[in-house]
Amino acid sequence: MSQAIGPLRRQTAPVVETVELPQYLTFHLGGETYALEIRHIKEIIEYGGLTEVPLMPPFLRGVINLRGSVVPVIDLSVRFGRAATTISKRSCIVIVEVEYGGGWHDLGVIVDAVNEVLELAPGDIEPTPAFGAGLRSEFIRGMGKLGNRFVVVLALEHVLSMNEMAELVDGGVASRLEGG
Repeated sequence: MSQAIGPLRRQTAPVVETVELPQYLTFHLGGETYALEIRHIKEIIEYGGLTEVPLMPPFLRGVINLRGSVVPVIDLSVRFGRAATTISKRSCIVIVEVEYGGGWHDLGVIVDAVNEVLELAPGDIEPTPAFGAGLRSEFIRGMGKLGNRFVVVLALEHVLSMNEMAELVDGGVASRLEGG
């Protein structure tokens, strides 16, 4: 004897919203691994074609011509208060966009080598340690967990603060002109 089965209802799959995790470019600098959120990065170019500019502070290594635009190039190692980056065949310049004066401006950042792009969930980023990071605390957004190791997630708005760097440039030029 067969049982009557009610009308067949079409089953619909539950709607799952895909949540895109923030992506980060990881790179090496001075033996450490750092990360920058990829939304700030325009491109990565081979190191070269750098023109030095006289009377600039040491962190400003020079400028490059990027498709007709003058782009200042920052030595991130010097910006962190360390020795200048030693250029090797893996060295490259990461072009980032920073906000300044109501507009967006390109800056180049010298790094030892670019690693990979990875996704980090907000829960995978630990707060900035109170000590031992070797960087100014405002430069660090947090410590990204990658398995059993960490990557320093940089706060671009502080590391490449155009206001602060402009003050350093102005102060450096003035002291050099005064003979100091």
